[in-house]
Amino acid sequence: MIKIRYHALLLTLILSPAVFATTIYKWVDENGVTHYSQQVPPDRPSETLYSEDIEQQKVGFIAPKETEVSVPTKNPQQTAAEAIVRQDKAQAKAICSNAKHQLNLLNTHTRLTRRNAQTGDMERMTEEQRQAAMSAQQEKISLFCIK
Repeated sequence: MIKIRYHALLLTLILSPAVFATTIYKWVDENGVTHYSQQVPPDRPSETLYSEDIEQQKVGFIAPKETEVSVPTKNPQQTAAEAIVRQDKAQAKAICSNAKHQLNLLNTHTRLTRRNAQTGDMERMTEEQRQAAMSAQQEKISLFCIK
């Protein structure tokens, strides 16, 4: 007898959606942002919603919008490189070859020296200088090496 009552009570709780209903409060703050909460907002007028009344929406039902593709503007370095490539392919090929060689040296050697422009003395490159030189050579390769 107790088992039947227990099962009847359990079945009633499971099948009763009102048991799981939740009160939800919706309000808009001073910045125009809409908030949802299960607690009453302080000092704000709010709209009361009930979870069983809210219709669930399908995920991904809004189609994405196309964005405008902006054409990147060329920097002066790119413009100058394109002019060299158009006018003198041999010079562009030499710059490309030199940049690849310099990048190879920078990648394979870590203890490099270079001449100080102000004093004329040879000094060891720091890692930051090496990385900057590598970036410069990669930029030259992207500008002058014809693909």
